[in-house]
Amino acid sequence: MNLLITGGAGFIGSNFIRTILAKYPEDSVMNLDLLTYAGNLENLKEIENNSRYKFVKGDITDRSLVDSLMKDTGAVVHFAAETHVDRSVLDSGNFVRSNILGTYTLLESARQHGGKRFHHVSTDEVFGVVEGKPFDENTPYNPRSPYSASKAASDHLVRAYFHTFNLPITISNCANNYGPYCFPEKLIPLAITNLIEGKKVPVYGDGLQVRDWLHVIDHCSAIDTILRKGKIGETYCVGVRKQLPNIEIVRLILKALGKDESFIEFVKDRPGHDRHYAIDPSRVERELGWKSAIAFEEGIAQTVKWYVENAEWWRKVKSGEYREYYERQYGHR
Repeated sequence: MNLLITGGAGFIGSNFIRTILAKYPEDSVMNLDLLTYAGNLENLKEIENNSRYKFVKGDITDRSLVDSLMKDTGAVVHFAAETHVDRSVLDSGNFVRSNILGTYTLLESARQHGGKRFHHVSTDEVFGVVEGKPFDENTPYNPRSPYSASKAASDHLVRAYFHTFNLPITISNCANNYGPYCFPEKLIPLAITNLIEGKKVPVYGDGLQVRDWLHVIDHCSAIDTILRKGKIGETYCVGVRKQLPNIEIVRLILKALGKDESFIEFVKDRPGHDRHYAIDPSRVERELGWKSAIAFEEGIAQTVKWYVENAEWWRKVKSGEYREYYERQYGHR
């Protein structure tokens, strides 16, 4: 299968590309990424010379570029998105452009090129706050930030293209991801890297916001399963039933790195901070046979170890050094 992966230089996309190339020797990957702040080709350095992989720097809102890539594509897996809630509060315009207009551009191109198989990667944040039972495929949408609102809009667009144009789509809404190559603005890598540097870990509010935590490799496995076995037109919630408050996550990382709680710094909570997310993955387990393989305790230990052993990667990211290279290499394109 020839796959067009959008946002493949990001955290989840890069892990997915490595997963596909390792698992399917007949598959090839075209990676379309604009290399905005969280896109990092260092994430894919070990496969950059693979004959089944090609990188194209470009914008998913560029219709002519998207059309040129769509011609030879067998399926699209759409990761590209602005994703950080804090950034959406400060500047929501980029989220509307990338997450809504970008998704529309891809859908239109997929439709015009014979109805390409299209998998849309989304988030549990579109559901708002857990009230009673965990989120599932029947939970009404209730987005509460510019980020989650933009993702909700893109989800609805994808569904509309199935119902209106019979585009063969699937959607996945996932829990919070963690693991290697996660951009260090997110809670887990921020905590790990700050502690390695001897800095404090900022924790919003009282730290009791609860999240469901999914290892990125498990997530990639779920997306692959949905892409190949999922029912067209359907949505699948992906999680592992591992709910923990943010403060407990930080304490686990403190313990792993031999630090005490004096390294915790409680800071003012962000506006509209959702208190509780939780995913019920029963459908993807029951209908498609997918199961998570990495227990959280094992996964967090592996993740801490990875960041300790790959300090060169995240130090370049935190310093912005990798951005300087991209400006020299791709700034004229």
